[in-house]
Parts: sequence; structure tokens; C-alpha cells
Amino acid sequence: MRKDDYAYLREASKDLKGTQLNVYNWGEYISDGKDGTLDVNAYFEEITGITVNYTTYDTNEDMYTKLKSGGASYDIIIPSDYMIARLIEEDMVVPIDFNNVPNYRTNILDEYKGLYFDPDERYSVPYNVGMIGVIYDKTVVDENDLGSWDLMWNSKYKGSILQYNNPRDAFATAQFLLGLDINSTNTDDWDRAYSKLVEQKPLLQAYVADDIFSKMESGEAAISSYYVGDFVLMNDINENLDFYFPKEGTNIFIDSICIPKSTQNKKAAELYIDFLLSEEVALENAEYLCYATPNRTVLENEDYSLKDNKYIYPDKKPICDYYHNFDSDMLNMMADKWNSIKLEGNSNMSTYIGIGATALISVVCFVSSKIKKKRRQKLCEGV
Repeated sequence: MRKDDYAYLREASKDLKGTQLNVYNWGEYISDGKDGTLDVNAYFEEITGITVNYTTYDTNEDMYTKLKSGGASYDIIIPSDYMIARLIEEDMVVPIDFNNVPNYRTNILDEYKGLYFDPDERYSVPYNVGMIGVIYDKTVVDENDLGSWDLMWNSKYKGSILQYNNPRDAFATAQFLLGLDINSTNTDDWDRAYSKLVEQKPLLQAYVADDIFSKMESGEAAISSYYVGDFVLMNDINENLDFYFPKEGTNIFIDSICIPKSTQNKKAAELYIDFLLSEEVALENAEYLCYATPNRTVLENEDYSLKDNKYIYPDKKPICDYYHNFDSDMLNMMADKWNSIKLEGNSNMSTYIGIGATALISVVCFVSSKIKKKRRQKLCEGV
């Protein structure tokens, strides 16, 4: 696609030149121009004359808190499915005028439309699709131990196992293993999952977020649950790593684009959404982020290098379920149980590391980050 393919966008935005568009998104969640990739926001600015103010958040909950406080005004947010349901319920997002988003009808696959969190297709547009599974080091883990969530409770690998440092994903690993509903509101079910996570804790090396990259890529750890798209990046750096979707089932999530009620430039927001759904931009984002795309034109594009990736697009779809939103009582209960797990028995676990080890991990993080950027550059050179 060439710039002149955006003639409609130029025409639609001609009265919006010089205005501001405030975008609030996850960190590292858009192709940003580094190492030869397309700078999506700069491209939109060039075509429309609309200035994009781009800021980031770390979690759905951080984003929610910022919106709820009313301390800032945003025109675009990209929450996950369960959080979208919460935002709709609390009247914190506005309906999208799809006359300004024609690419939604033509480019987004039907299987990602009208899902539980937005059944009437009014408030959200799919951006990325992901699933959770188990990453493991083939040089450490016996192949006979693979296939189940129980690998993360295998005492044979004590001190080499990592667990999510967030309650919803961590509890889900135990819930799937125990055959429990990840959206259960039965406190007995959560007590069982709690006990399972307490049982796991002495086996863990650490609870992790982004530091999983340094630990798994360097071989410091051998087993972890994490997102399949991030595994693809890790595997590029450490070929000893492999991945599977546990037989008991796993979480699938869809991050979608919404317009919060605080918007001051709704039409520009809708044009930006349509721009993100265009083949050129969606392809760049799919290559850069390594998540599954809901965009038909990307999947049909012969230049899309990841379309045959067996991890991102498995031949046999695993058993999977979405997280649903909880009311405040359930959220507080989950938070209390998680805090209790984290606080219990800290002296028996190497949660803290020395200054020298921290410095080493920082070096590994820097090196692995540079390698990941090179990979993305290589992918984009083929686009």
C-alpha cells in the first residue's frame, strides 16, 4: 500500500489538521520506527496533520485507575477484553461511529466480532489476539514431563520455575490445572487455587513480568508460563526454548481499541482506528509485535512472515477461555489472596538478588533487547 492509498483519510481529516489526538496504550505495543520499522504514529501525523500525543501504561488496571480518576483526557485506549466489559458497564467508553471506520467491516475477521465483552459491536475494534502457555528449556526439561500445567509444580525443577507476577494470570495456571472455572465466583474454588499456588511457591525462582525475557533467554530459568507472542521473540535469542499449550486449557485474550468518554477529538480517534486497520499498518504492527492478528488482509498478505508460525497460529486450536470481569468484591478477594501468597514465606525464596546479579541481568536485558530489535528490523525489511 502506498501513501496515495490514504487519499480518503486525507479528505476525511482535512478539517482536523492541527488538532491533538491523545493515545493511551500498553508499552512497546505499536510499531514505533526503531531500527527501520514503520513509525505508525508519525505516519498518521504526516497523512492527516493531526498531532498524536502517545503515552503508555503497564496494566489494564493502571489504565482503568487513570481513566477513573479523571486526571487526564484520552481519545484512544487499547484494553483487554475483560476490562472492556468493565468500562462498558461503568459507562466509561463511547460508541464508535463505524461510518468513519470502514476497514472494520472489510478487514476484521468475523470470528473476532461480537464477542462476549462487546456483543453488539458498538464500543471496540480488535487489535491483537494472544494466548498463554508454558515456555521451557529443552536442554533442562525432560520431554516426558511436558503437556500439562503440572510442569510448573514439578519438584524436579525446583529453583528453575517462574510464575506470573500478577494475580489473574497466576491464579489461572492453578485453576486450569485443577479443572476450575477461571471466572468462578465461588470462594471455595479460589481457596483451592490459592492452596495450589502456596504449594508451588517453594519451587519458584521468582515471580516475573518483563524480567522473564532475561531469565529465560540467558538460561537462568527453565520453565515459565507466558504469552506465546513473547515466546517467539525469546526463541529467536535462545533456540533451546520451546513452548506448548497445556492440555487442561489456557487463557485467550483480545486487546481491542476503544474511545473513552473523556475524548475531546472523537472523529480523529475513529480515523486513527481505521488507519490502524489498514493493511499496511496492520501488517507492520503484526510483524513488530508477534501477536496473532485479527486482520484478514494481513493473513492473506504473502509478505507476512509469521502467518505459518506454528506457535502463534497452531494447527489445532487449544482449549481456551476468556477472562471475564469481576465485581469489586471479587476483585478485592483475589487481591487479598494474592497479597497473602506473595507475603507468605518470603524468607524461603530468593525474591531479592544482589547488586552484582542485578547488574548482570541488566546487561542481559540490554543485549536481548537489541537482538529483538534486530529481528524486527529483519522482518520489516521483508515487508
